[in-house]
Amino acid sequence: MADFSSEPSDDDDGGGPVKSFLEHLEDFRWLLVKISISLGLAMLICLIGANYVMAVIKWPLSRATVSYPGTNQIVTVSFGANRLGHFTLSAEQEKTLNLGTNRFVAIAVEPLTLGTNQVLGWHVDPNTKTADEAQQMQVELVNLGPAGGFFVAIQVAFYGGILLAAPFLLYFVASFVFPALRMHEQKYVLRGLIIGLGLFIAGVSFCYFALMPVALSASQMYSNWLGLGASQWRAEEYISFVCKFMLGMGLGFEMPVLILTLVKIGVLSYSTLAKARRYMIVINMVLGAVLTTPEVVTQVLMFIPLQFLYEVSVWIAWYWDQPDRAKARRQVLLVIALLLLLTVLLWQGYKFAQPWLRQYFH
Repeated sequence: MADFSSEPSDDDDGGGPVKSFLEHLEDFRWLLVKISISLGLAMLICLIGANYVMAVIKWPLSRATVSYPGTNQIVTVSFGANRLGHFTLSAEQEKTLNLGTNRFVAIAVEPLTLGTNQVLGWHVDPNTKTADEAQQMQVELVNLGPAGGFFVAIQVAFYGGILLAAPFLLYFVASFVFPALRMHEQKYVLRGLIIGLGLFIAGVSFCYFALMPVALSASQMYSNWLGLGASQWRAEEYISFVCKFMLGMGLGFEMPVLILTLVKIGVLSYSTLAKARRYMIVINMVLGAVLTTPEVVTQVLMFIPLQFLYEVSVWIAWYWDQPDRAKARRQVLLVIALLLLLTVLLWQGYKFAQPWLRQYFH
């Protein structure tokens, strides 16, 4: 494990040249100009390709699944390329139709000619992908006003522009701040920026690929449970929810950088972090409740990585506080090995119990 705790003894590693207040003010003005131009150009690019950005934002919606209570068969009825809907069969209908043992079945309706008459007939569609569509959320994003498309495009351009311009904005801010720092301070800040950027991307990716489909599924499930329709959502509200959710998760993953920076400058210590563990559990649970949908599953899914990152920060602070780094490194590797073993056992247990869980919850 790398040692970042040692401080250089050279006190003459000053930053850039000393400037007057007006010179700093002029630098700050140019910083705002460069940020505004970069953000404006990035928003313009995203506005031109808004349909592609919108496709990326809608991807978690296509990955969200629908839960059907009970064990009755779910039939997807199609007429040509059109989907007529998904229907839950009663026990009597299952016996009458005898569509097999699969729970999700697809039926294709097609015109038939009987003498001089045209009638509609049906047959079981062997395409399993069509049957599996019943397990996907069927939500349509709509605009409910004449100016809705314009506001949606602006939203897409704004959030996409921030993401596209983020590296340039970070570079401009760093170039403004770095001259005021000493050489060793610049080194630690640069490390913090690189690690923080990686954690931010990890948080956004975790939210986008894992947490968002679960949250969207839970949202529709609760609407159906309340007896409310959930087949159409306002596009601007969906975009705002998804982007703010991912941004909140990305910022939540920045917690280790903030905590370890405070440890570096002496504000926090390992003993303080260890004593604050019970408070951080409550804080992370509150963050999970505020940044996610108001249901338990997504709150727990967000709480787990946040608490894990806090525990990692505590372990790193403990490692920095140890006089015998070699012994501490061996202890850390042992704990990591035990955690990996526990993770494998839990995953195998989940795979073993998955059929039972599906039967119980469905």
